[in-house]
Amino acid sequence: MRKGAFYTGEYRNAFAECGYDQAEIENRVQGIWEALFKDESSPYRIYFETEDSGYMLDTGNDDARSEGMSYGMMMALQMGDQEVFNRLWKWSYENMYHQSGFHKGYFAWHCTPDGEKIDDGPAPDGEEFFAMALFLAAKRWGNGTGIYEYDKMARQILSDCLHKGTELEGDSMWNLENYLIKFVPGVEFSDPSYHVPHFYELFAHSANEEDRDFWSKAAKASRDYIAISAHPETGMTPEYAYYDGTPNDERGFGHFYSDSYRTAANIGLDYEWFGNEHTPVTVVEKLHTYFKGIPAEAYKKYQIDGTPFDEESRHPIGLLATNAMAALAYDDVTKGREYIERLWETPLRDGRNRYYDNCLYFFAFLALSGKYRMWEKE
Repeated sequence: MRKGAFYTGEYRNAFAECGYDQAEIENRVQGIWEALFKDESSPYRIYFETEDSGYMLDTGNDDARSEGMSYGMMMALQMGDQEVFNRLWKWSYENMYHQSGFHKGYFAWHCTPDGEKIDDGPAPDGEEFFAMALFLAAKRWGNGTGIYEYDKMARQILSDCLHKGTELEGDSMWNLENYLIKFVPGVEFSDPSYHVPHFYELFAHSANEEDRDFWSKAAKASRDYIAISAHPETGMTPEYAYYDGTPNDERGFGHFYSDSYRTAANIGLDYEWFGNEHTPVTVVEKLHTYFKGIPAEAYKKYQIDGTPFDEESRHPIGLLATNAMAALAYDDVTKGREYIERLWETPLRDGRNRYYDNCLYFFAFLALSGKYRMWEKE
């Protein structure tokens, strides 16, 4: 088992290991960044600026989501663009963040592009990505003042995530007894794709001192949870699952569909960063076995045992991207060559539903090129 980048400081370049030229890799990553964030005429664009801030547009729903805003911040951080990072953070804080009331300390999960809250409720995958992006920004660029004192803001977010319901009005985002993230505050079930144990490992070093033991235990609990929520033969995880790992289909989300795709990518990045012996690598092996030889255009919605519905995947490029990123779970990334090469040969998605696919696509390119990093101050 290889040691993770947290211990070695070295990040694998899976594309290079599969034979791609380094200059082509650099150009491809930069080209994706330009297409999504910079080129105003790009049919793939999902980032838009206001006078003094910026937002990520969910083009399929015509709104801005805490998920996408935090994703955009992580992308900008990894690409070294502090101006875009700060614009996204400013928009998120001014429009999504609750500074008072029942949801104080949380972010509304979606807003209109002009900043009006559509729903006050939060979605925990946004909070965990906001916190991680802010911690890494402090490492890469150092802290500023006010809301740009990045690590202070990150610690406050994480503290509120845990202590609402005990010290504050509202409800925590994690179950404090089993250390598992909730789908949303106020419910007692989870979403396997929310589980990012590699983030929790870093939170255990950077969060408020009194919470660090919790995050260390959350990392272990999440690795175990991913393993038990994955089907034993296909490796597929449901979008929603109870704490014992069984699918929660009360609202029709007990199947392998859009949210679920992120689970494999999280396993890959967890192994790349930490090389933990409890990272459920076998989940990736089973997924890769199931999807071997199936082109993205043939992807469906599936029961977690692999039985397809008569319904196409809404985000086939996203599924292809996460299957490719999951190759980082192997000691030899070329074991996932089929998925890496297919991703390389597949262009960004255009059209109305491009937002989610292209977010997962860019994360995969960053990770597989060795550019999804934990960062130290430059």
